[in-house]
Amino acid sequence: MAIFRQYIAPLLAVLVFVLALVAVSARIFLPSDMAAPAPIEEVEVSYQPTPTDLLPAVHTNS
Repeated sequence: MAIFRQYIAPLLAVLVFVLALVAVSARIFLPSDMAAPAPIEEVEVSYQPTPTDLLPAVHTNS
């Protein structure tokens, strides 16, 4: 278990860091139109709940 804590776990942490650094840095090499954030569009909600979709009333006898 000591080998995992001393060698393997730090190596995995460094590899994850390097992978994230490469993924973030890859935006430099993208064309300018692809490096921009995705456009946000308005989403229309067309669903209207009916009375049968609602939960039934809970009655308690006190």
